[in-house]
Amino acid sequence: MSKPILHDALRDSPAASDARQTEAPAGPRCPAGQEMARVLKTQPLRMAADPSSGAIAYWKHDALHDVVRPMADHVVMSYPAGSQRLERRTGKVASIGTARSGVVTIIPAGSTSRWDIHQSLHVVQLYLPHATLARVAGEADTAAPGDLLERTGHPDPITSRLLLSAADALDGSAALDALFRQQLTDLLATRLLSAHAGVPATVQATVGGLAPTALRRAIERLRSDSDADVSLAALATDAGLSRFHFCRAFKESTGLSPHAWLRQHRLEQAMNMLRDTDASVVSIAAALGYSSQTAFAAAFRKLTGETPSDWRRRLR
Repeated sequence: MSKPILHDALRDSPAASDARQTEAPAGPRCPAGQEMARVLKTQPLRMAADPSSGAIAYWKHDALHDVVRPMADHVVMSYPAGSQRLERRTGKVASIGTARSGVVTIIPAGSTSRWDIHQSLHVVQLYLPHATLARVAGEADTAAPGDLLERTGHPDPITSRLLLSAADALDGSAALDALFRQQLTDLLATRLLSAHAGVPATVQATVGGLAPTALRRAIERLRSDSDADVSLAALATDAGLSRFHFCRAFKESTGLSPHAWLRQHRLEQAMNMLRDTDASVVSIAAALGYSSQTAFAAAFRKLTGETPSDWRRRLR
């Protein structure tokens, strides 16, 4: 019997990638979040799930030496900081990579593998249902997706950056963050189809913006109060388009994605309330749908460079 072949995902050329499709073992598949909690022996620091898209979780876990059982969802991982050796064994094949900024790891739905990680690690994980991947493929007019490829510390700055951006939207304005995650999940699915599927998909370009009536309806929904349904599904349904085509048409019409437009609108609302009223920062944060004053202040500062209190004092 031949010895297992070791592949270094950081040194191999793309043609000699460690990517391998995995046969889906028979038997039940666990929800990805449940299986990760069992293997990592902890709970995520932060997590958010969208029924129409998937879930994003931020973990810090200790050393890992265990077998990951077949899961119902594809799991895509990226690493916000540090550098750590990854060892993965699938059947007779062993893959070695490094968890670091700019790389991704993919566990296809239904696959099983042995993992050895010798030190603690920070990781962001996307749990992507195959149904979401199939929906995005259909909306983007690509071929139906097969299984994703196994990746272990595989260089992909685009996917890594998208996933880490999604992790930033786990604690803030519920409606704003949910819309951001929905957009990013669809973008991630599109990226996975083009870069990490057995047969890379070509996404058809979308030409033209929204019809004036559809654009007006979308903006009216986005302008409505914080309790309104501003999900990507609701916006796309109003326009009579798929989520994929709605996002691209909206950006063609406005120059901004739906999330960026809503974020700008909420910033303008906050500035008006800070300038024109004596309402406390806490009450303004609540009125705009933020989970806390801290989350509101962090979002405001990210866009303006100042805290809400400092901005108000300077203006007055």
